[in-house]
Amino acid sequence: MPNKRKIINDPVFGFITIPSDKVYDILQHPYVQRLNRIRQLGLSFMVYPGALHSRFLHSIGAMHLMQEAVSVLSGKGVDISPAEAEAAETGILLHDVGHGPFSHVLEHTLVDGITHEEISLMMMEQINCELGGIDTAISIFRNTYPKHFLHQLISSQLDVDRLDYLCRDSFFCGVVEGSVASSRILKMLNVSSDTLAVEAKGIYSVEKFLVARRLMYWQVYLHKTSVAAEQLLIKILTRAKELADSGVELFCSPALRYFLYNHITAADFENSDEALRMYSLLDDSDVLSAIKTWISADDKVLSVLSDAFTNRRLFKGKLLSSRLTETELAQLKDDYSRRFSITQKEADYFFVEHVSSSRTYSEKDEAIDILYNDGTVRDIAEVSEIFNLEALTRRPEKLYLFYYL
Repeated sequence: MPNKRKIINDPVFGFITIPSDKVYDILQHPYVQRLNRIRQLGLSFMVYPGALHSRFLHSIGAMHLMQEAVSVLSGKGVDISPAEAEAAETGILLHDVGHGPFSHVLEHTLVDGITHEEISLMMMEQINCELGGIDTAISIFRNTYPKHFLHQLISSQLDVDRLDYLCRDSFFCGVVEGSVASSRILKMLNVSSDTLAVEAKGIYSVEKFLVARRLMYWQVYLHKTSVAAEQLLIKILTRAKELADSGVELFCSPALRYFLYNHITAADFENSDEALRMYSLLDDSDVLSAIKTWISADDKVLSVLSDAFTNRRLFKGKLLSSRLTETELAQLKDDYSRRFSITQKEADYFFVEHVSSSRTYSEKDEAIDILYNDGTVRDIAEVSEIFNLEALTRRPEKLYLFYYL
């Protein structure tokens, strides 16, 4: 039998060992290998050229941090069996397996009524049917496993997913403000009453984590130019979908064609294997190659926008203090209508009002708990010297007009 306990050289965390033959087989599954063809940060490479890392690499890194977290907790006497450890590693490895190309763009255009988290679960269940042995991983992922803290390691306000993507995204973007002391935070983890907690001496690292997360959202994830590129992509796919619905023939791969020429909803995923099969074949290259070809499309709107996207003449962004008036909207439509000899309705594709917002910490979700030596547990928002609940949970918004220049 070949040795499946391979070592991966990760630029962020160094050498990562595949923990078992089962995990290696899961890594080799086409659903997981597809993540190699999907960028972790979508269109952020148009702002930060180094941001070309894949969701596969992120998943590997998150699995590594899960190994570290389990090792720390086990060393502190938390009961985690080898089977549970492998299940937790598998759960985090597969947590993003249902992501589509360019982050959430497909959820707004070509797929209706289903999220990537729901598709991830469907893919996990399909992998379980084919390979077997990941029932516990699915249970942990769904938060139905008795040990709740294992789910928190996968999905919470301080999980290994966030620890990896902050470290990884800041590294590849070159944004040092986003770096976090992931190793220090992991060393401070503990469990109290089946709930994940950070020992009190790690509170400063948690505060740094929250600051880094806030800065990364506004400096990278919600960067004005990245959002402008995403809004342009949404307009292109929406126009292509409109043309496809009217019977216009457009170049696209079989996987993209399936979603472009059919109205795919959650019911299609639930009632047929075809939707999931086609989705599993869809990646960044399908979308990029189609848009490059659509530059020569007969439709003026699709052609102009596809050319702008391909050659990085993105929507311009203007920060607004209030929504545009009906008169201002009508003027915009008139301008584009005359400029490109298109209808008023088609002119809508050349601009959009958009609100960007982000909350550092949610009071509705489980708290980041701080564990003291006497056993008491308190919310980070109660004990932080630099934050309070209002500051942490405030959700600032920026209203933009994105428009074709």
